[in-house]
Amino acid sequence: MLPTALSGLGFGLSLIVAIGAQNAFVMRQGLRREHVGVVVVICALSDIVLIALGTGGVGAVISAHRPVLAGVTVVGSAVLLWYAATAVRRAVRPVALVADFGGEAGRMVPVALTALALTWLNPHVYLDTVVLLGSVASAQASPWTFAAGAMVASVAWFAGLGYGAQVLRPLFARPAAWRVFDLGVAAVMTTVAVGLLLGLRGDAG
Repeated sequence: MLPTALSGLGFGLSLIVAIGAQNAFVMRQGLRREHVGVVVVICALSDIVLIALGTGGVGAVISAHRPVLAGVTVVGSAVLLWYAATAVRRAVRPVALVADFGGEAGRMVPVALTALALTWLNPHVYLDTVVLLGSVASAQASPWTFAAGAMVASVAWFAGLGYGAQVLRPLFARPAAWRVFDLGVAAVMTTVAVGLLLGLRGDAG
């Protein structure tokens, strides 16, 4: 069972390590030390639920109902573009940059809602975590052991990203670093959103 769990661990990491909308947000909250625990818990628990759904067979249902996935893709792309615009506004307006990490932290509810949106309205989550990982898990002799390994990978990754980002805080003590980071986040969000919409158009064609 250990080899199966380790396979799930490695496969789970391969899906979530790439820098995307969710990871960029977790890293930003970690750098600012704003509600890191809340964000990490939301992302990790969401992944656990999604992995369980995929392993339980929901991935096959989603694959069979493309209009549902298409709807999530449109909404998710809109959320990503909105967050990209927000990141650009932070980068363009120096008043939005907090070089010394002082001042009042952002409110927890908006931060939590953003974490939920970037997780549950991201079509990649359903394609990768539910459909792909669920399919691979179902092909194993012990599907839930494989899924458990993937769940551990998610918890370890988000905790490490959120709390490990603090190592980079000295670099981000300068407004210029925040400007570059936010512009990078905007670029990632926009690229993902446009890619999703183009993919949707291709499927329709």
